[in-house]
Amino acid sequence: MKRKGIVYLVLLMIFAFSVSACTDEGQVRVDENGTGEPEALEEADEKISVVATLFPQYDFARRIGGENVDVRYLLPTGTEAHSYEPTPQDMVSLLNADVFLHTGEFMEPWTANIVENLKEEGVLVVDLSQNIPLLTADDHEHEEGDDHGEEEAIDPHYWTDPNMAMIMAKSIGDALARVDPDNADQYKVEEAALVEDLILLDNEIREALSRTKSKTILSGGHFAFGYFARQYGLEHMSPYAGFSPNAEPTPQRITALIQTIEETGANAIYHEELIDPKVAQVIVDETGAKLLLLHGAHNVSKEELESGKTYIEIMYDNLENLKEGLGYE
Repeated sequence: MKRKGIVYLVLLMIFAFSVSACTDEGQVRVDENGTGEPEALEEADEKISVVATLFPQYDFARRIGGENVDVRYLLPTGTEAHSYEPTPQDMVSLLNADVFLHTGEFMEPWTANIVENLKEEGVLVVDLSQNIPLLTADDHEHEEGDDHGEEEAIDPHYWTDPNMAMIMAKSIGDALARVDPDNADQYKVEEAALVEDLILLDNEIREALSRTKSKTILSGGHFAFGYFARQYGLEHMSPYAGFSPNAEPTPQRITALIQTIEETGANAIYHEELIDPKVAQVIVDETGAKLLLLHGAHNVSKEELESGKTYIEIMYDNLENLKEGLGYE
């Protein structure tokens, strides 16, 4: 709304050409005729400008903020979240924002280099992990002998637990109320409604998982549901040690997972969103188990974004797949 600092101006001059040519979603605002008339741009600039990294905070911000906010989703749709690095155009958007919502340094280490600069430019930077009781690899139940490297010590995937999502919703509502006190009451009403929906989701997950034959999630990918599993009393197995996207599956772990399926009669192996499930498919081919999606909601596809898919809808879809794979009675 009002960011005109020296750093912003320098970046704008350097990257003016690339920004004008950019066609990423949300990068350039245009009117319904695609002309980018000044009136349309001016109207959009009257709103609170919010930039969000991962999908959950993008989804929560657009719901809580409603028509008062202009939320930009920083992560390109369809890309794997862990490998993202901001572009020069992204930096311009960040410096011109009122609020920047990010997941934290363990998920997005690149933010550590820009936070102070953003604050100096007047951007309200919200690290959504600050009020979250973060778990370490040792907090999860892993097989003996796991080697979690130093960079894997903290599990950053807290949003997969709806109870942690409730904390995120409050942090986002507080941030919007802080930068736009005139509409603070409206933001808090929408925040409360979102939390109520998350409470209902939590209750339905508890009820459903209390009636499944199996309590073990067998994953063929990097397991992002450690917070979820801990919250709902589930165990999990994966061919990957820890939860780092850089980890590699081991033959021993793949063999152990195949043996577990054969010995327990488990009928499903889960895979991640937006990643080729090559390892999971090997296990499916060997055992005949079903391949089911367990969507970590890091990011969404272009089709999911355009259809208005929400975090809560993704989690209900996950619940249906868990009921199918774990033997809901």
